[in-house]
Amino acid sequence: MKALQLTALNGPSSLILREIEGAPQLNAIFAGHKRILIEVHAAGVSFPELLQSYGRYQQQDELPFTPGGEVAGIVLDAPADAAVQVGDRVCAFTQSGGFAEVVAAPAMLAFPLHPSLSFAEGAALIMNYHTAYFCLVTRGHLEAGEWVAVHGAAGGVGAATIQVAKGLGAHVIAIVSNAEKAAVAHAMGADVVVRSTDAWKDEVIAASDGGVDMVIDPVGGDRAIDIMRTLREGGRWVIAGFAAGSIPQVKVNRLLLKNITAVGAGWGAYAFSKPELCASIQRELTHLIDAGSVKPLVGARFPIERGADALAHLEKRMAVGKVVIEVRSTN
Repeated sequence: MKALQLTALNGPSSLILREIEGAPQLNAIFAGHKRILIEVHAAGVSFPELLQSYGRYQQQDELPFTPGGEVAGIVLDAPADAAVQVGDRVCAFTQSGGFAEVVAAPAMLAFPLHPSLSFAEGAALIMNYHTAYFCLVTRGHLEAGEWVAVHGAAGGVGAATIQVAKGLGAHVIAIVSNAEKAAVAHAMGADVVVRSTDAWKDEVIAASDGGVDMVIDPVGGDRAIDIMRTLREGGRWVIAGFAAGSIPQVKVNRLLLKNITAVGAGWGAYAFSKPELCASIQRELTHLIDAGSVKPLVGARFPIERGADALAHLEKRMAVGKVVIEVRSTN
């Protein structure tokens, strides 16, 4: 079968389309889990794959290997007790192997693809939307009516967080870097959109009448102090990643001054050992899809032959919504 493989650690250009032999295997982190096989139609592209292309990701397979952590397609083989069966449209998280014509996925992270969603949208669902729900509810304990500020709000996780938060009854302030991304955040349903190049801290405080209840931060970088200033007393700073490349260093007395809670939200490390949590989050997301609150935003699409360009697109910070590699038709 055809697969995109990382053959070196020189960045996106190291991703090469090759013909490979052998049956797909589950990623080692899912050893012992039941396996399903999926004919891949679309694969989502995320920062972990970009980091893997440089050898900078914490979960790095031996070269050469096929990256790709989330897919949508058709089930080719499944255990009798799995939630999906042969012939079903499916979305799945795989950790690796997704940039290929066929992939193995753990049964606990493979779900029926909602009939209203395309394969491309399905490939944008699990990592981003499970992460968004996990940040907002599992870790952030969101309540309806609260104010939530979302950094990087036009990216995959950011756009998902806007939709999930709005679907759960929150007020959302989106922080973005340019006019194009501002338009995306508005389209996702944000109540207020501010630019990170302007006086965003003051605008967030003013828009939320004194400060937000929660900040979802997948960006990191040098915003930490201003993020804490935008939180009202008792607010929650949910740390979901470091897309800016640097990890904030803060003095914890700033948490004490307003009784702020800093919360780590690592979805994968927490959820992979808890099948019941994964199933529960998917059920809640299905309700939000049914209600029209959730519809994944698909941005740039690349055919599998241009997989390296998909990673480069992400590296140049050009992504709006989910970057997708189209392995087959994504209808």
